[in-house]
Amino acid sequence: MPDPEGAPQAASNAAPFTVSELSAALKRTVEDSFGYVRVRGEISQPKVAASGHCYLRLKDESAVIDGIIWRGTMGRLSIRPEEGMEVVVTGRLTTYPGRSSYQIIIDAVELAGQGALLKLLEDRRKKLAAEGLFDEARKKPLPFLPEVIGVVTSPTGAVIRDILHRLADRFPRRVIVWPVRVQGEGAAEEIAAAIAGFNALAVGGVIPRPDVIIVARGGGSLEDLWAFNEEIVVRAAAASQVPLIAAIGHETDWTLIDHAADRRAPTPTAAAEMAVPVRLDLLVQLQTSHGRLSQAVTRVLEQHRLHLEGLVRGIPRLDTIVAQKTQDLDGLEQRLADAPRRLLAAKAESFATVTARLNLDRFTADIRRYAGDLQTLTERGSRALARAAADAATRVQHLVARLQSVSPARVLERGYAMILDAAGAAVTSAASVSPGAALMVRLADGGFGVRVDGAAAPSRPTAKKPGGSGTQGTLL
Repeated sequence: MPDPEGAPQAASNAAPFTVSELSAALKRTVEDSFGYVRVRGEISQPKVAASGHCYLRLKDESAVIDGIIWRGTMGRLSIRPEEGMEVVVTGRLTTYPGRSSYQIIIDAVELAGQGALLKLLEDRRKKLAAEGLFDEARKKPLPFLPEVIGVVTSPTGAVIRDILHRLADRFPRRVIVWPVRVQGEGAAEEIAAAIAGFNALAVGGVIPRPDVIIVARGGGSLEDLWAFNEEIVVRAAAASQVPLIAAIGHETDWTLIDHAADRRAPTPTAAAEMAVPVRLDLLVQLQTSHGRLSQAVTRVLEQHRLHLEGLVRGIPRLDTIVAQKTQDLDGLEQRLADAPRRLLAAKAESFATVTARLNLDRFTADIRRYAGDLQTLTERGSRALARAAADAATRVQHLVARLQSVSPARVLERGYAMILDAAGAAVTSAASVSPGAALMVRLADGGFGVRVDGAAAPSRPTAKKPGGSGTQGTLL
């Protein structure tokens, strides 16, 4: 047996690894042994960094492994990693020497089983419904007879043939097909782009904008129909201004686009039936309506004919009416011819009667008597006016005499004077005159200016002696 104490001695002869060399050797060993693996687990702590890479952890009941999805791979994934999602990832194992850990570089992500798909589908349905994308109030009615029908589907499948065949049977219309992939990577983006593209077409352009859009696909599994459950497709269908019919799978297959579409058809063939009416049915209906209209018009015309005949029977004959009116006209003509002669005779008779009754002599005497009375009244009026004028003149003379007696001019004629200040107002008090003031002295025959050279004491009237000369004192 080898000496236990000799083992360390033998190991010490091996060349030592550096940490980097050992980490690189481990990395090569792991990548060579697990170059391509598929791992099932539950996604935990998914996080998209600013660089666009997604970091997450895959776990089960007893172990955890780190995972990373590069930015380029994230853009191609049909499923966005979410917390708690049960998935099967495909990728390769590698190590991260900076932390002495290993991780899986994920290239593809699939939901693990139909249960996980259904849970994701239900969560997405609730989210989009809460945003109002499935509300009935926003759904648009389909046109009765569209001129152009747009179809979003695979150009090589049986779906487009079924739609064209059904349209040709019912009512041929112009069909524009926008070819897309209906499953697999990139299918959702193509379907959403086709719906938006149809809406972007100009009405009446070279490629006319369709009046209705049919999004169709044949039957398949839940995974096969998953592109029509993607948010990008549902939002494109809800935002479509053109009425949209969703015809995905069979009658029992439901996808989220069915809720967002304006109408849901159980099959692509049923979608074609919804899009157009049956031409033969319309022709039959038109013929029936034409027959009923013709009968109604005939019935109304017959009723009016009978009514008109009744009215005609109640109208007298034209020759009878004309004869009666001709006779009336002859009578009026005769009366019109005799009327002037009869009128003149009647007026002459009335005039003679009035003349006979009129007494011209008496009428003349009355006129003369009234003329004499008028002359008398005229003379009396003239005398009364003369007396009134003389009395008025006398009163005026008295008033003039009274006015002249109180007039300042008469006072001035008796030798008095009126003193006015510079403003032309009468000076009535000596106290109101100041030395040097310019005054105007007004007399009966004119006036002159004076200037006060000193203050004057108020004058007092002196009593006139009896038998005195009665001379007047000075004014200033």
